[in-house]
Amino acid sequence: MDIANQLILVGAGLVALSVVVGLVSSRFGAPLLLVFLVLGMLAGEEGPGGIDFDDFHAAYLVGSIALAIILFDGGLRTSTRDLRRAIAPAGLLATVGVVVTAGITGAGAKWLLGTTWLEGLLVGSIVASTDAAAVFLLLHSRGMRLKDRPRSTLEIEAGLNDPMAVFLTVSCVGLLTAVEIGPGADDVGALATRFAVQALGGSGIGVAAGFMLLWLTNRLNVASGLYPVFAVAMALLIFSGAQEVGASGFLAAYLAGIVFGSRRHRATQIINRFHDGLAWLSQITLFLMLGLLVTPSALLPNILPALGVALVLIFVGRPVAGLLCLLPFRVGRAEIGFVSWVGLRGAVPIYLGTIPVLAGLENARLFFDVVYVVVIVSLVVQGWSIAAAARRFGMTLPPRPQTPPRLDIDMPAEVGRDISVYTVQPSSLALRRTLGRMPLPPGTDVVSVYRDGEMRSPGGLDRLAPGDHVLLMAKVDQLPVLDRLFGRKPPASHGLDAALLGEFVFPGETTTGAIADMYEFRVPARCRDLPVRAFLRGNLIGVPRPGRRIRLDAVELVVREVAEGEIVSVAIELEPDERSLHRLDPALVWLRALLWDPVRERTVSATRAAAARWPWVRRDAGSR
Repeated sequence: MDIANQLILVGAGLVALSVVVGLVSSRFGAPLLLVFLVLGMLAGEEGPGGIDFDDFHAAYLVGSIALAIILFDGGLRTSTRDLRRAIAPAGLLATVGVVVTAGITGAGAKWLLGTTWLEGLLVGSIVASTDAAAVFLLLHSRGMRLKDRPRSTLEIEAGLNDPMAVFLTVSCVGLLTAVEIGPGADDVGALATRFAVQALGGSGIGVAAGFMLLWLTNRLNVASGLYPVFAVAMALLIFSGAQEVGASGFLAAYLAGIVFGSRRHRATQIINRFHDGLAWLSQITLFLMLGLLVTPSALLPNILPALGVALVLIFVGRPVAGLLCLLPFRVGRAEIGFVSWVGLRGAVPIYLGTIPVLAGLENARLFFDVVYVVVIVSLVVQGWSIAAAARRFGMTLPPRPQTPPRLDIDMPAEVGRDISVYTVQPSSLALRRTLGRMPLPPGTDVVSVYRDGEMRSPGGLDRLAPGDHVLLMAKVDQLPVLDRLFGRKPPASHGLDAALLGEFVFPGETTTGAIADMYEFRVPARCRDLPVRAFLRGNLIGVPRPGRRIRLDAVELVVREVAEGEIVSVAIELEPDERSLHRLDPALVWLRALLWDPVRERTVSATRAAAARWPWVRRDAGSR
């Protein structure tokens, strides 16, 4: 067997084995990325596989490609709503947080490893950033569902913090190289300029390239299978082009993915599905290769100080950085604790650990081995406990109903909607009402229903039945609502978690009348034009909190998310639980609308009229 066939056999076998072993290990709660890493070690020169792989140049190349694909895919799945919600805290964590983490961990590394201050800072810089692959995967593992703000903060931080870590690592390597070969180190001004070029250049290139990719995709008329190929080629082109001009390719790839994924184009479904599989393949390949790269016996001499560095990072560096960066945003202690704990390290620190080796630094192999141990400890300690930590800090939400069988068909971009075919599940919400009264999202139309081997017009049917195939025209952002409508109803639960769930979620600025018309409940006429956040805030007693609710006819409006005292989103519960907490008597809503609101309005009008007529009243009214 020639070498080419051997490479194909070994590579394909390892990937296939990783998928199978990952499925089995996930039942025991083991982080999948840790499984891939360990499999790579077992396949290496000191494991049963016996593969001798020590090519750091190849590892750097493969790592760059894989991380570019993973970050682009992460951008595709980051909504602009998530970006608006968490860009400020995530941006601070991705810059100041990385510097603080690097400094504290570097001080620990200097003391534990007996290195110089600059070498300790290099180790701290390499492990300072959270890993996009680990964060994106583990935050969605085993059906775990997190509250929106901490999830968005962690995901966006992971996508944005690589430039700072790369900048710190390259700067430290440059300074150490200058120390070893003589004068000529960059001054502070040059370092600041380099970082500005990386951050601003990566941002500008990523946003511009994302819009260019969007424009090209909507104007290219090629076979459907070529759209995802074109997208991945452009993602790598954006990454490498940014790197060539000294900007951050990682930041450019992530931002290009956000711009491209948050706007409609003609191949949305096929590109998303293709990149989902490609991102998985990239993660498996990356962690297997990094597992092959390490020599387990080389880790043993420095295992204790490396464990110490990992503990300093997990229990001191990351929590201090999280506290300093999140306090200005009035984030609660529980959320700070959770974000601080989920500072997952993965492929990025190991990838950065190859840079000192490629630069030929004296203690480069020591740094690489220490970083490898830190990553393993992080995946074991933090990755294995992420679900327990989420429950402990109260960051979990009840799981969504299982997604019903659904087939998506892309339509031309100018249509503005795609075709989705659902199979109606038993006990789904769609079975409770007639087709004419079904609470479909705005802009969604039922085209036809396939039943008993026949295609039927929706006008000829009164109700849907389990097993019906329903063909709809809908906007992509409405699919989560339709998933809940046609899927199985989740088992009932009680208490605050059930209150946070609701069945359909609306932004706080949605008008109360629009929701009332869609779900056929009554609200006072004077309240119809109010944003639902204002309606709830005006009728709830005390400060709005998640889980507070108002009963209106046969439904309940539920406060779902609150940020800085403002209601961000509201859920509707179609089958309220009589034992649910925090309910307000609906009679109070009507009494307020009929009695108190008119009196208040007349009082305000009279006060303003008096203020216009008598100056001393104007002064008093102004003080009020």
